[in-house]
Amino acid sequence: MSRAVSRARGRVTAWAELLRVSALATVPGDALAGAAAAGLRPNRSTLLAIGSSLCLYEAGMALNDWADRAEDAVDRPHRPIPSGRVTPRAALVASAALTAAGLALAARAGRPALATATALAATVWSYDLHLKHTPAAPATMATARALDLLLGTVATSSGPAATDPHRTRPRPAALQAAAVVGAHTYAVTAVSRHETQGGSTRTPLLALVTTLTLTALTARSTARPTARSTARPTVRGVSSPGGPSATAAAVGPLVTAALAASYARTPATPLLHAALNPSPPLTQRSVGAGIRALIPLQATLAARSGAPGTALLVLGLAPLARALARKVSPT
Repeated sequence: MSRAVSRARGRVTAWAELLRVSALATVPGDALAGAAAAGLRPNRSTLLAIGSSLCLYEAGMALNDWADRAEDAVDRPHRPIPSGRVTPRAALVASAALTAAGLALAARAGRPALATATALAATVWSYDLHLKHTPAAPATMATARALDLLLGTVATSSGPAATDPHRTRPRPAALQAAAVVGAHTYAVTAVSRHETQGGSTRTPLLALVTTLTLTALTARSTARPTARSTARPTVRGVSSPGGPSATAAAVGPLVTAALAASYARTPATPLLHAALNPSPPLTQRSVGAGIRALIPLQATLAARSGAPGTALLVLGLAPLARALARKVSPT
């Protein structure tokens, strides 16, 4: 292998670590769950929301390491910036460029989506530059994730491809889904504040309780049959006693319950281990599991909103997240 190829691979690896690409698979599910909670199928505007979310998420990762470069030099000297593999200026420029790209994509989905993305970007920058080291950190991160889900709701509902482009207010179901994702994020962020030093037993236990509570709240489907879903095939004008809608009505709750169980299982054991032995490695492992648990949680929210197809699509991102986590830490 030539030196040029080796250097190129080293740069790619450094940026992959800086941007924490292994956590990227947890992002698309926010917009998809948001669209499902609004009772809508994903459309072109949903894809724009996903692109915006990915850019803003990566902007936050780059800005996080830029803001924490002095702290990481002591606690994590192997990180890309303190190790010299990425310069602070490059990380800051990348964060600004990614933020601009995220807002531009949101703008193409309509003004309501741009307004939501702007609020999300402001929350991300506020967190990284100041609030991360204050008691407001978990609530700020929870707000960011909730806004990310609502970005999918707003873009799908009011974008150019929407069936009703005048609808700008999220439905209560979307607000509930955003609150669930926010609660999970709050718990994970609270645990992450101890990942470099360890020492907390209470926080992982509270996160475990939160996980089990959210599992119980989301395990039941809340979808109501619509005119389209309740229509049954007819033969010579006589309604058929069964049909696709009957099958969906029977399978939907089972899919939702199974996904909720998968969500609970993902972080439960690592959180318990971190509570029993609050060392930095076990705490970091529980944070990584909490981040990956977002995928089955998003899938659960989509399924309980009556979109099992979207739920399975989201769940399909889980193997990718696990594979990437083996190469690049999500924390």
